[in-house]
Amino acid sequence: MMSVTKEIVTERLKTVNGPDFTGNIVDLGMVSEIFIADSKVFFSITVPAARAQEMEPLRAAAERVVKAIPGVAGAVVALTAEKKGGGMEAPVPARPVPRPAPPAPPAAPRPAPHAPASQSSGKRGVPGIEAIIAVASGKGGVGKSTTAVNIALGLAANGLRVGVLDADIYGPSMPRLLNIHGRPQTVDGKILKPMENYGLKVMSMGFLVDEETPMIWRGPMVMSALTQMLREVEWGRLDVLVVDMPPGTGDAQLTMAQQVPLAGAVIVSTPQDLALIDARKGLNMFKKVDVPLLGIVENMSYFVAPDTGKRYDIFGHGGARREAERLGVTFLGEVPLEMGIRESSDEGSPVVASKPDSPEAKIYRDIASKVWDRVNEERGAAEAAVPSIVFE
Repeated sequence: MMSVTKEIVTERLKTVNGPDFTGNIVDLGMVSEIFIADSKVFFSITVPAARAQEMEPLRAAAERVVKAIPGVAGAVVALTAEKKGGGMEAPVPARPVPRPAPPAPPAAPRPAPHAPASQSSGKRGVPGIEAIIAVASGKGGVGKSTTAVNIALGLAANGLRVGVLDADIYGPSMPRLLNIHGRPQTVDGKILKPMENYGLKVMSMGFLVDEETPMIWRGPMVMSALTQMLREVEWGRLDVLVVDMPPGTGDAQLTMAQQVPLAGAVIVSTPQDLALIDARKGLNMFKKVDVPLLGIVENMSYFVAPDTGKRYDIFGHGGARREAERLGVTFLGEVPLEMGIRESSDEGSPVVASKPDSPEAKIYRDIASKVWDRVNEERGAAEAAVPSIVFE
């Protein structure tokens, strides 16, 4: 099979006309850095923000010609309105000014196309999924992914149909945490089938690229990949989809929070002040985009010596609880710094699945119950806030 290179992709993209048939998208400087991983091609096309909607055929044409290259397994092409960077600085030519035409009789007005409900809120739901919750942290290294997967397993243990979306493009953890290997299959070559283990349906960039492949992507490419993993997956019927968010509060996190109809967010922190400072940033981000805060989890809260049973507050203790009280947010629980949690996670057998009767598994199941209770509270509050019209 022919090896796919950036040069081959670039030459093919030169066959795609630019806007208004002026030049081609490569020579016009519209194509970003091209990234190839596992025979899949990723790049973005810069267009004027005001003309983004009408440029969809151009994006589709670029995707078509790349997918037609022998050896290409798939293509992710995103439109972006960025002004600088990646060789995309050249302005896109404006529309040619049309010559005046003789006046024509007024035509009957065409009916406006039916607008999807998402246009008013900016958020579009995923068919079959009742609720989507985000598990987030203000910084990395606080055990967010381990917490997310055990909360998901806790929700499943409580009788819910659960899926997990690993939204951390740069450092996907779910393949290792859930001991899932291989590549997802497709339905009709378009829709991905989620991978499964421990009763969870799972999608992650880690299933699509090798574990050691660095993801050197810009914001638009990350969002395009996230959108595909969320909306172009055959999730089936789910009561809840748990989204393991990237750490921090960057563009990917903010855009995800703005575009996905999240039922709420769980913030994971450790007790020390530095971690709590970053946790506050995550809380404030979700507040600004009107995503309900389901609560805070204090991870690595304390350590119990296995030989003596004595408790040690290695990172301090109670900081997340106090922060939750200060902000009026639900405190969901304390997870100890326990070797068994770390070891089971590294082995791909999370503690809720591998040791369901352990004290640690009970902690996660209790947290999952509180999370689901908060989701239902927020649903009830949202329904109560909708005015009803009474005819007398």
